[in-house]
Amino acid sequence: MSRRLPSTSMMLALEAAARHQSFAKAAQELSLSEGAISRQISKLEEFLGTRLFNRIGNRVELSVAGDNYTSHIRTALADIERHTRQLVADARGSTSLEIGVIPTFASRWLIPRLPRFQARYPDIKVNLHERTQPFSLEHSGLHAAINYVHPAWQTMRVQPLFEEPMVAVCHPRLASELPESMPLLHKLASPYSWARYATLAELPLDSNSTGPTYDRYALLIEAAKAGIGMALVPNCYVEEELLGGRLVAPWPAFEELCKRYVLVTRPSTHAASALTNFKRWLMEESASSRP
Repeated sequence: MSRRLPSTSMMLALEAAARHQSFAKAAQELSLSEGAISRQISKLEEFLGTRLFNRIGNRVELSVAGDNYTSHIRTALADIERHTRQLVADARGSTSLEIGVIPTFASRWLIPRLPRFQARYPDIKVNLHERTQPFSLEHSGLHAAINYVHPAWQTMRVQPLFEEPMVAVCHPRLASELPESMPLLHKLASPYSWARYATLAELPLDSNSTGPTYDRYALLIEAAKAGIGMALVPNCYVEEELLGGRLVAPWPAFEELCKRYVLVTRPSTHAASALTNFKRWLMEESASSRP
């Protein structure tokens, strides 16, 4: 039975037009005329039997159906591109790994160490993809993920990497502030971290979420460096700032309060040699980075 699928040119036109919210900008990106983009979108709408864009004067904006459909098409196109790159790399005798990573962990811990992996395995290219929350690895198109311990990985193969203590850090000029008057900086996904810290440290902290809230640890660190308040972050993210005196850690750290990093892979019995090599190297780096 033949598949009922729109053409690749239709899907590319839709993805570009949706991303730019403009047929003209999509045409410029794809080296086509605006009329060609409009015709591709019209043919796709006819093929699907639904309107993907609302035309408002000279402007276009995605319909609800168009927005939902585009999100799936974008994922499918990314997977096709990823698999194509992998096949081309294999044909050239090299290999690519697609790894989902926590952004701050990647920039502060993984990327500074990657040159050592590249020196040992010059034919393996490691492509990093930002993943801030646990996700479905099975259908992601990724080979592995480096993330925190989480129930979402229960059907996957999980290799512990290391535990990293959380440290309370601030600008040096705030170091003498009394705990009860110290402004606290919060991470959106960890709203109770300061309450737990206050209990462990037996400090009279205003641990509710009245202080500024940030999406990522990288933003918390920059806010602490700017003197906005005290941030509670994994120690490995601020080692350079602490050594250089740009941040200080005047309050104690506790083993009970830490982040547990893991490597997540599919539960298959056979792993590609490139992934096996990356896992072995990652374990070595994790062990050598601990005291």
